[in-house]
Amino acid sequence: MHLALVHDWLNQIGGAEDVLETLVEMFPGAPVYTSMYWPEKMNPAYRAWDIRTTWMDRLPGIYRHHQPYLPLYPVAFAGLDLSGYDLVLSNKSGFCHGVRTGEATHICYCLAPTRYVWDFDAYAAREALPPAIRTALRPLVALLRRWDHAAAQRVDHFIAISREIQTRIYRHYQLPSVIIYPPVNTSRFEPAAVQDDYYLIVSRLIPYKRIDLAVRAFNQLGLPLVIAGDGRDREALEALAGPTVTFLGYVPDADLPDLFARCKAAILPGIEDFAITPVQAQAAGRPVIACGAGGALDTVIEGETGVFFPELTPEALAEAVREFDTAAIDPQACVRNATRFDARVFKRQLSEFIDKVTRKEGNK
Repeated sequence: MHLALVHDWLNQIGGAEDVLETLVEMFPGAPVYTSMYWPEKMNPAYRAWDIRTTWMDRLPGIYRHHQPYLPLYPVAFAGLDLSGYDLVLSNKSGFCHGVRTGEATHICYCLAPTRYVWDFDAYAAREALPPAIRTALRPLVALLRRWDHAAAQRVDHFIAISREIQTRIYRHYQLPSVIIYPPVNTSRFEPAAVQDDYYLIVSRLIPYKRIDLAVRAFNQLGLPLVIAGDGRDREALEALAGPTVTFLGYVPDADLPDLFARCKAAILPGIEDFAITPVQAQAAGRPVIACGAGGALDTVIEGETGVFFPELTPEALAEAVREFDTAAIDPQACVRNATRFDARVFKRQLSEFIDKVTRKEGNK
């Protein structure tokens, strides 16, 4: 089968790139089409891939500041003609599902309907956009919504990463989807014999992750919070943090299993589309304290592998931390729950789905 992969951009490492790496493992040699690629910031293994970029790769400053170019992504992806392939598999959170596929079967693995288009008000608030800029952008956002909706109608099959995303696909695109959870390499993690007294966040430090909420909560609690990860919010968060909050910066993947296994509990302060870190924490035998919304509802079993707090406030998170008895959680229950999201499960379910739809369409 002649297959192409499509990805929005390659200038930062996150959950979308974890999915892409698994897709490349499944389909070695398949070209990866993307808007732009910053080799120095990506996994060195990517340099062996067949990565094909658009003209956006040559735009000034796009690697470090890709947000100002958002209106151009639909144009770039609409200009990609992949109709010569049998199957196109897009890994989408932005606009990459807008490629032209002709008679090829197009399966979209939807990480999220384009957040800054469909949830513009929340996005603008998190980014602290001035009111005048918000007003000026609204006609453009309305145009991008129309484009995004029309592009979605050309996709043959949608796969959602969680119940939250399945709901949004139907709400914004009026289209059905199946759920296949993202791949997590759970075998890398295992419980430790003893734990330390710190709570843990592993995350990019960007506005929608709501790390500020956790910092404020742990300032109130006076308990140790360790934050692993980097991002443009780091300086502001460090200024906000009290003496019990520690920032580790970037932590290599090889060090994460021990960091998770020794924590008292992992904290997920924001509303995520899925979120891999709660699964990693549970694979290491540790419970999760998460906002009771979004992808956490798929990955955490309340009372068995973690606890939810009801609203996005420091007070609600602080109360959940105070009341949650982490010692009452069975580490093996956490491990068993995590195995539902193992990469082997993802590969099997995606392969079965592809076989099903290609056989069906081949019999038309």
